[in-house]
Amino acid sequence: MIEYLKIVEERKINMKFLDAEFVKGFIRMANDGWEQGWHERNGGNLSYRVKPEEVESVKENFAAKEWQPIGISVPKLAGEYFLVTGSGKYFRNVIIKPEDSFCMIELDEKGENYRIVWGLVNGGRPTSELPSHLMNLEVKKLQNPKYRVVYHAHTTNIIALTFVLPLEDKVFTRELWEMATECPVVFPAGIGVVPWMVPGGREIAVATSELMKKYDVVIWAHHGMFCSGEDFDLTFGLLHTVEKSAEILVKILSMAPQKLQTITPNDFRALAKDFKVTLPEEFLYEKK
Repeated sequence: MIEYLKIVEERKINMKFLDAEFVKGFIRMANDGWEQGWHERNGGNLSYRVKPEEVESVKENFAAKEWQPIGISVPKLAGEYFLVTGSGKYFRNVIIKPEDSFCMIELDEKGENYRIVWGLVNGGRPTSELPSHLMNLEVKKLQNPKYRVVYHAHTTNIIALTFVLPLEDKVFTRELWEMATECPVVFPAGIGVVPWMVPGGREIAVATSELMKKYDVVIWAHHGMFCSGEDFDLTFGLLHTVEKSAEILVKILSMAPQKLQTITPNDFRALAKDFKVTLPEEFLYEKK
């Protein structure tokens, strides 16, 4: 009887936590990515830097665990809380078993250690890409405190293009801008490209964070995409737009070795003027 009452109480606590709007948004985004086909098996990861008032709204549900080293130092995120998907957990289960699929973590006063305060009830740890997520959330926070989401997905068409296009920012940016008129408006700063690296380590985290100082989207060669935004809708929409652009390019390349017509540099300049965005001239080069 005592054990039964304990289970009932745990379920009540989880339901209170899961009723929070920011938690619902996190779950919806994870499920949207799964339904797009970007998260085979345990692929991909998602993180969200939680607002102070959101932390207060769910704090009564916390049950803090032991401190663990992050592997990097992110002092500008010290003391903050994050929602993070779990290592080895499946995105397809986030909506049906949320308490076992992701967690909320707290960072210590130096930004060097974390502890789980909610979630992963059957054991586990945050995503193996936690260093990349935190390092890039720190970069984006210093640029614009409104940025709170980092999302990594195994987007099929982007991955395919990393085998046939030069792994250069200017090439990927220009080719993907040309695929749809909205693209330079949605990602006007362009796209960064990281060559293949072993995932989960400091090297790829540092390389990505350097590019994130300039872009909101970074492609990991032969692996997927890594992007950041102010909220769940903007971040998902950004990654979705880039992947759709890549899908169009893959279809074009399958039909003909080169385009008969496209959006020109001067077209982009006119578009930028009307939509009041700034497009870097380095991407508006004349093709040979």
